[in-house]
Amino acid sequence: MIKFVKYVDISRITFSTSLYFSYLCRVNSPNYLETKTKDNKKEMKKFLLTAMVCILALPMATAQQRQNPMREKSPAFFKTTEARRIGDQILLYQRVTGGWPKNIDMSRPLTEEERAQVMADKDRKDDSTTDNNATTLQMNFLARLFQATGDSRYSDAFRRAVDYLLSGQYESGGWPQFWPKMRDYQIHITYNDNAMVNTMILLREIAQQQEPFGGQLTDEQTRQRSMEAFNKGVECMLRTQIVYNGELTVWCQQHDRETFLPAKARAYELPSFCSQESAGITGLLMSLPNPDERVKKAVHAAMAWFDKYKIMGLRIKRTGKKGDPNANVELVSDPAAKPIWGRFYDLTNCEPYVCDRDGIPRKHLEEIGVERRTGYSWYGSEPAKLYPVYERWASRYDPDHKINISLNTPSTSGASPSR
Repeated sequence: MIKFVKYVDISRITFSTSLYFSYLCRVNSPNYLETKTKDNKKEMKKFLLTAMVCILALPMATAQQRQNPMREKSPAFFKTTEARRIGDQILLYQRVTGGWPKNIDMSRPLTEEERAQVMADKDRKDDSTTDNNATTLQMNFLARLFQATGDSRYSDAFRRAVDYLLSGQYESGGWPQFWPKMRDYQIHITYNDNAMVNTMILLREIAQQQEPFGGQLTDEQTRQRSMEAFNKGVECMLRTQIVYNGELTVWCQQHDRETFLPAKARAYELPSFCSQESAGITGLLMSLPNPDERVKKAVHAAMAWFDKYKIMGLRIKRTGKKGDPNANVELVSDPAAKPIWGRFYDLTNCEPYVCDRDGIPRKHLEEIGVERRTGYSWYGSEPAKLYPVYERWASRYDPDHKINISLNTPSTSGASPSR
């Protein structure tokens, strides 16, 4: 706790506390008690509200810092002993592959027993991944820490991680979910949860020496290799875009590494049109400078698909927290609701569906168990973020083929889940 307090903005504590005590002094002063009026009361209510908001905001802010220190970007933080402590633990968790496992809070202080187990796992080659922001998150942290400290241990670990990312790319340009040891669906080209998009964005930032990847962090050869890998990844995206009834559409969560066709992952992740992952891919394609004709066609087609298959008039309603006995997720009618998209659309009729661990697609959320109903993002609004981006992109790069889309017009597909 002492180390953490060093990074807390003490001025906020001082300001909030002084407001509160100032209020106490004022309300208990003889002059105030003798001259209380309606105006006085209103003034003091406003004063009290301001003070309490400031006081309540502090624990919320510090809680966020505690929960997400791995995502910290403040240069001041990376000069603290707490940042070094976290960085040293990240080094400890790094596998011999150069990558990291997922779903581990690597900022939490370790016991001696836990530290020994982490050391024993360093030789594992079956759990290094880019899924759920693993590896890319650690690389960002180490890059910032190196820039703040100049400690070569952090830059050396970062470079090993770059080599890990580059080693996993298929000749086709795609990346699997795990490597070097893989099993089952892990071998597929993986767009799920933007794993490949995040990898490519990181490599492009390294190649361009964007902050925090500048200075002596990498050499020219590494930057060149990173850019080549990014370009190969773009080529893979263009090759895997699904063709439906002779037209380009969107992408699946994962694609076969040899045939490039949509592929199955977990039991409830069937070969499908996938809106969430396709939004990430489309956004990346629109970030390319001077896009060629293939990229333009891919973007126009994806945006046309998003607009055709948006779901209007329904809102996602969540009750309780995940894991609670009474937790639930349902779609409710709401004429004023903003558009949403199903996570999955079947490859035959392009209709949204949900699925349980039995692998059977169903149309209604209430037809699957609570565990999967509340434990997976079946509907979302990620494609909506692309609409203003597309407006600017198409106007600049291809106004002659710009398509008319709107978040306010009805869907033209007719495919919508019942409540």
